[in-house]
Amino acid sequence: MSGDNVLVGEKPLDYGYQPRNIAMTNATRPLPKTHDLEVISLIGFVHGVSHFFHLLLPPLFPWLMKDFGLSFTGIGATMTIFFIVSAIGQALAGFLVDRYGAARVVGGGIGCFLVAALLLSVAEGYAGLAVVAALAGLGNSVFHPADFTVLNRHVSPPRLSYAFSIHGLSGNLGWALAPVFMTGIAAAAGWRVAALAAAGVAVLALALLFWRYRTLADPPGNVHASDSGQAVSVFAFLRSTAVWLCFAFFFLITTAFGAIQNFATPILQNLYGLSLAAGATALSAYLLGGAGGILTGGFLARKGDQERLIAGALGAGAILAVALATLPLPASAVLPLMVCIGYCTGIAGPSRDLLVRRAATSRFGQAAYGRVYGFVYSGLDAGLALAPLAFGGLMDSGRFAAVLVGIAVLQGLAILTAFRVGGVTGQAVA
Repeated sequence: MSGDNVLVGEKPLDYGYQPRNIAMTNATRPLPKTHDLEVISLIGFVHGVSHFFHLLLPPLFPWLMKDFGLSFTGIGATMTIFFIVSAIGQALAGFLVDRYGAARVVGGGIGCFLVAALLLSVAEGYAGLAVVAALAGLGNSVFHPADFTVLNRHVSPPRLSYAFSIHGLSGNLGWALAPVFMTGIAAAAGWRVAALAAAGVAVLALALLFWRYRTLADPPGNVHASDSGQAVSVFAFLRSTAVWLCFAFFFLITTAFGAIQNFATPILQNLYGLSLAAGATALSAYLLGGAGGILTGGFLARKGDQERLIAGALGAGAILAVALATLPLPASAVLPLMVCIGYCTGIAGPSRDLLVRRAATSRFGQAAYGRVYGFVYSGLDAGLALAPLAFGGLMDSGRFAAVLVGIAVLQGLAILTAFRVGGVTGQAVA
């Protein structure tokens, strides 16, 4: 019986196992390490591009508000459009990945970014900005199901944790580059030129993808969902408890992250009397700490026991968040604490991705990678969309410490869901 078959109750693919046809493909490669490095680098680059376009509009808000006479609420609604389209699209994109292959779907996503940037360069009103946000959200929706499908199918198992680590780090780098790139060009030549420059980034990504397409294409003999010949419904994964628990896990941790991303600066200003610049620096320190944690987490996740690693990292981050909210700490302690909170959260990243891999393969095999990753990672967008609404009321009422405590509570709940995923997939193995 082939390891590719989509059979409910099939022996799960554990961390060190790959379907037979992929294992044979890896074995016949003359330089598997070189191939792994190329795949990881290409996927890391396109993931960085996706995060870059995640911030296509926000850095230009000051110019767009002035030229189009928009309020903060009006311009902020464009990102609500982005997240809603991305969340829905991400759940659906997984089906396209399983049907047509990840490399093609990635190309479609980058194509959406290119069109969005070009339309932004000629936008004449709010309706145009809304269309740009929707197209960028649609492009963003494909990357998690496509990226993780490519990594799982092409990268040898011993290097998967490193691959997931680089994947997460490249996304952070894309986030970091976008504001500098967009605002720098907008300040020098105008926001329309900045939009055209962003289109150039998409063209570069498309050219690279076309050039190295065969590196990312499905391995020979790979079974797509529509070709498996099995009677199992393509929606069968929605009956999996592990899949829903993974969705809940992502929803919880990204709601917590969204709260920090949106409100960390004003929280620290009010709790510790920091200046606007110091508060923004603390947020940057948190993001840099997260990047360092992702790198460390890639090495730690390789040793296995992902649930305990997630619990330890998120638990430590939650304790530090509560300390920041409740203890009479000096202002000088804020920066190192924010670095440590970000570092702890980042450590959990590669283990989180491996946990989803286990849930994806525990019952449905590799042919369901796209669907499972797409659905589970739509929890990311849902959490980011909810965070401003969930914590905005606390901010408006001046309950700044309560926001930090809420973040800690969400991380604690995420720990519980991670252990539940481990328990459910463990039962599937038995």
